[in-house]
Amino acid sequence: MTQTQTSELIDRITINPDIFGGKPIVRGMRIAVEHVLGKLAAGDSPETILKEYPILESEDIQACLVFAHRSLSGEHVFDRRRVQKPS
Repeated sequence: MTQTQTSELIDRITINPDIFGGKPIVRGMRIAVEHVLGKLAAGDSPETILKEYPILESEDIQACLVFAHRSLSGEHVFDRRRVQKPS
């Protein structure tokens, strides 16, 4: 995966102080990154998650994994995420 592809994926993760207390979410929706990661950790396949949440795209699941990887490797991705202003 190229740096550009990785950056495009990570841009899918946003933060909105009004949604889940400012936790990272997918594309501004009420779907938390930690929820997607939890489902994967519990053994759900990406295909299963996409069927349960048809609004998600496969790139969203990949973005959650990239976000988690960068976070665990010490990169401050949380601080650099786009913050959506409450409407």
